[in-house]
Amino acid sequence: MKKLFLLVAIVFSISQLWSQEAANTANNSNSNENRNFRIPLIGEKAPSFTAESTNGTINFPEDFGRNWKILFSHPRDFTPVCSTEILQLASLQDQFAKLGVKLLVVSTDKLETHIQWKKALEMVKLNEREPAKINFPLVDDENISIAKQYGMIHPETNSTQSVRGVFIIDPNNVIQAVYFYPMNVGRSTDELLRMVSALETSSKDKVLMPVNWKEGQDVLVKAPPKTIDTNNPNGEIAGYYNPAWFLWFKKSN
Repeated sequence: MKKLFLLVAIVFSISQLWSQEAANTANNSNSNENRNFRIPLIGEKAPSFTAESTNGTINFPEDFGRNWKILFSHPRDFTPVCSTEILQLASLQDQFAKLGVKLLVVSTDKLETHIQWKKALEMVKLNEREPAKINFPLVDDENISIAKQYGMIHPETNSTQSVRGVFIIDPNNVIQAVYFYPMNVGRSTDELLRMVSALETSSKDKVLMPVNWKEGQDVLVKAPPKTIDTNNPNGEIAGYYNPAWFLWFKKSN
């Protein structure tokens, strides 16, 4: 009888350990799953949302019309790197507007914090520039719903802060470029301007953009042009050149 009782006790203990281990595994899996949100990729429609902002209620992307859009997320208000980024965006508002770009900034801070931060930023001189008014909206994502939709809560980072994410979205509300940066390194606004200019030029002229392309420089074509200038004694194709048979450039006008 004692042996039978001991055997039952051992079996019960082992089953309890197995159950506990299975529960821990499930909990860990669920915890990771709850923080592992999918990032919408290039070519997909930009997820829509409604949220409060420093410019009132925002319905994104519908309220931004047939414009290029940049959704710009950051970890936290009143932090050094984020502050320099927003100040730089404010100083470049006219340049983005010339490209037909609407800006939207999102973080997991509440609206009241955004309002106070905006007021403080609009009094700051950075790099000897005069303070600038921030005309683009700072969006309240305190419940991290936008961060989840855009995959900006990453498993190995703070669960309440979105990473430094950038989504460039075309007039058809399709995502055309995606960037992610760590929390300790600021982004290059020059690169954002270059990328939008490149995307717009590529879309309009049906061309490709070479490495380090900047506005006004020569572009690439997918295939050799078919029209040959018969007046050219060398038989070259006017307006084009090719360093290699597989590499054709179109000269900038």
